[in-house]
Amino acid sequence: MNRPGPESDPDRRALLEMLDAFVADRDQDLTDDADRVGSLRREIAALGVWTLGVAEQYGGGGADRATTTAAVERLARRWPALALASVHAHAAADALGPAGGVLLSRVHTGDAVVAVVDTETNQMELARDGDTVAGSVERVDVTGAPEALIVLTPASGALLFDAQAMTAGPVVRRCGLGGAGTRGLTLSGTLGASVHELGADATAVRNRVRLGAAAVAAGIAAGAVAEAAAYAADRHQFGAALTALPTVRASLFEQSARAAAALSAVLDADGLDTFAAAAALTGACDAAVDVAAASLQIHGGYGYLKEYPAERHLRDAVSLRAAVDAAGVAASEAGHLVGPP
Repeated sequence: MNRPGPESDPDRRALLEMLDAFVADRDQDLTDDADRVGSLRREIAALGVWTLGVAEQYGGGGADRATTTAAVERLARRWPALALASVHAHAAADALGPAGGVLLSRVHTGDAVVAVVDTETNQMELARDGDTVAGSVERVDVTGAPEALIVLTPASGALLFDAQAMTAGPVVRRCGLGGAGTRGLTLSGTLGASVHELGADATAVRNRVRLGAAAVAAGIAAGAVAEAAAYAADRHQFGAALTALPTVRASLFEQSARAAAALSAVLDADGLDTFAAAAALTGACDAAVDVAAASLQIHGGYGYLKEYPAERHLRDAVSLRAAVDAAGVAASEAGHLVGPP
């Protein structure tokens, strides 16, 4: 069951088939093994997918947003942590632009991970005293310790913290998102030395992260409903497959519709409309949790066993919603709409 997904374009369909074959050939649950995750990251980069949607003049694949979204969504069906890290790679490349140099080249090859965080969420604290900039990031989820950090701010647009301005904490436990390498960061640097102002369009970069993360959530939902449909078709009860039961068929339709709607919201959103991007993100995260929970119900008691992917999809959905701070994004946009409380 491959629906939902924007697969009508022949080139896009070929790309998704290649990704499916790649994932099937390496079918495995990810852990925070940095070497193994890094190897997969570089393999995906070698396929030209890691920064598929970055402009060609910046060293990317130059794919349109629909194709990039389709690739992220498909990768997220199996490895949402890698898909989310790819979203950060795209946003980092946009922010770095032509001045990215060696760092940007290493992002394209998957050898370096760069996290993009936003002061308009609850996960980020930042203060400036003269030329000194200090703060902390509650969590980054980019499959490893970031080589650099890009902070989006209302005043400065974007700030690049290099390795000398960051102290990474240990990997922390999560509900899901295997391989994300989640950790907190402490920041302290000097403007012009270890902290650099980027001439980036912070709104475009911010929305790249939000819409990309929404595509990851849509992928989790699509993966969950695909597993539920396959299980229901194979599981027989009362002399027929579970898919013969009207309630099961109705549930599968509802799950597919929620996953398709989440993906459509990403594709339909204006890349410069922060409210549309926030709405797509929060809606997709909620859909991922709801669809994954419904998939668990289709599996019955087997859904709680690790031998079946249903429980992993639910854990991934819960962790993704926390990783992208969907609640903080919603609160921030509500403040823009109606003013602060």
